[in-house]
Amino acid sequence: MSVPDPRTGGLTPIERILIVIPTYDEVGNLEGTVARVRHELRAADILIVDDNSPDGTGALADNLSAEDRQVHVLHRQGKEGLGRAYVAGFHWALDHDYTIIVEMDADGSHQPEELPALLAGLHGVDAVVGARWVAGGDVRDWSRSRVWLSRAANRYVRIMLAIDLNDATSGFRAYRAGVLRTVDLTSVESTGYCFQIDVSRRVVRAGFTVREVPITFVERTVGDSKMSGGVFFESLVNVTRWGIADRFTQVRRAVSRSFRRTPNTD
Repeated sequence: MSVPDPRTGGLTPIERILIVIPTYDEVGNLEGTVARVRHELRAADILIVDDNSPDGTGALADNLSAEDRQVHVLHRQGKEGLGRAYVAGFHWALDHDYTIIVEMDADGSHQPEELPALLAGLHGVDAVVGARWVAGGDVRDWSRSRVWLSRAANRYVRIMLAIDLNDATSGFRAYRAGVLRTVDLTSVESTGYCFQIDVSRRVVRAGFTVREVPITFVERTVGDSKMSGGVFFESLVNVTRWGIADRFTQVRRAVSRSFRRTPNTD
């Protein structure tokens, strides 16, 4: 389960890395992000998944692909949410036999310079999450209230879903292909940022090993954030619903076991 050093381009034929970057109205960020990724990971390919951006991001992606054969573009018909964009990108990656699939934002908030460390974290595990809320992790240009809200939300996820992750909402992560082949991506319900939580719980439930490595999240400087009150509400409702369902399942199993262990005195 070794991971090659992407800086040297030392990939074997069975170790192929794809960076999946979803885009919607990222014309001011995409070119710089792609250039930084290509500088850090010379041997890796990039897949830009564009949701028919009205600002011309899709056309820019096509131009970047025409200039660099390691940059690919997947055009979708319209804006269907971050989760569905990633699922489409994951299926494309698996169909093209990539063995390591990385997800990251187009706006520079996930720093391409941290990609080598993220991939190094895959050694001996099935998935790695770039985490803000672990020792060595950080965020830049966030208000105190936003930091508190993100920390509290991740703590709530950890408690409700009983998953040992400090940053289940992080969108900077890498998976081995076997993980994404095993997890039922077609049944993932969440379309927004709750997608990260949804996939996290499925990966953990399936018994895969996940490691968190520290990253520094940098707030975007160009364009508008896609986060909204509706996205936050979707996450809150889904996490609560999943957590309650898990508790009921645990109770039913406990009751069933107790009945099986009760001796028949008749």
